[in-house]
Amino acid sequence: MDRKRQIQAITDSEEERMLLVRVCDKLERGYEREMPVSTAFLTPREQALVKQILPHARFWGGTEGTDRKVAYYLPEYMSREDYFAEGVISCLRGSFYEADSLSHRDVLGALMGAGIRRDAIGDIILREKCCEFFILSDLTRYLMDNLTAAGRQHLQLEAVDSASVEKPPQAMKEQRVTVSSLRIDSVLSAAFHLSRGKTAEAIQTGKVNLNSLTCLKPDKQVNLNDELSLRGHGKLRILELHGQTKKDRTAITVGVFL
Repeated sequence: MDRKRQIQAITDSEEERMLLVRVCDKLERGYEREMPVSTAFLTPREQALVKQILPHARFWGGTEGTDRKVAYYLPEYMSREDYFAEGVISCLRGSFYEADSLSHRDVLGALMGAGIRRDAIGDIILREKCCEFFILSDLTRYLMDNLTAAGRQHLQLEAVDSASVEKPPQAMKEQRVTVSSLRIDSVLSAAFHLSRGKTAEAIQTGKVNLNSLTCLKPDKQVNLNDELSLRGHGKLRILELHGQTKKDRTAITVGVFL
């Protein structure tokens, strides 16, 4: 299947198709010319789509554990550390006075209100009395000069070393369940206490994602570390596979994100 048809087959909208074409073309040009290239920030779904077209594509969001990442290609002579040390992604810290007084929406709204497009913004990390956010480096000076507040809080901005920023893991509640098989409908039904019929219907109507991509097959087999989400109910990760029980069912531990 040629590239155009492959992209057409896996995307859901014209906007998504155009994005995938631009990203893949840029990465391929870097590969053909043996020169480093990177894109704007991509969502987890967009990253998964790019990976289907270009299995060699790599991704980085500024630190470990980020959701939004740029796709990049590097020639063999260049390391990721060297490339990103040149200023592709920056991290800014905004300090304020009141603890727990800013939300993700406040910070994102302030950035977009300053005229920053969404794909130039990576992950936003909220901490006590400060927030940290990743951006494309060419916007650093503009934001340092122009972003003065978020929500109702005055911000004091400073650039920080991305390598020193740690993103805290998302909180989850672990639960052990037994399932008849590792089919996706069986796992979701057990984890969210739903009937298999309702879960199958949700899958067939496009409300279920497997590793950020829509899954339309109730009998799709899942594996360790897979992430599943069911619209309206939540998201989980398969943490452990314990094997068969005495009643010939499969015991697993899932982490439901809070």
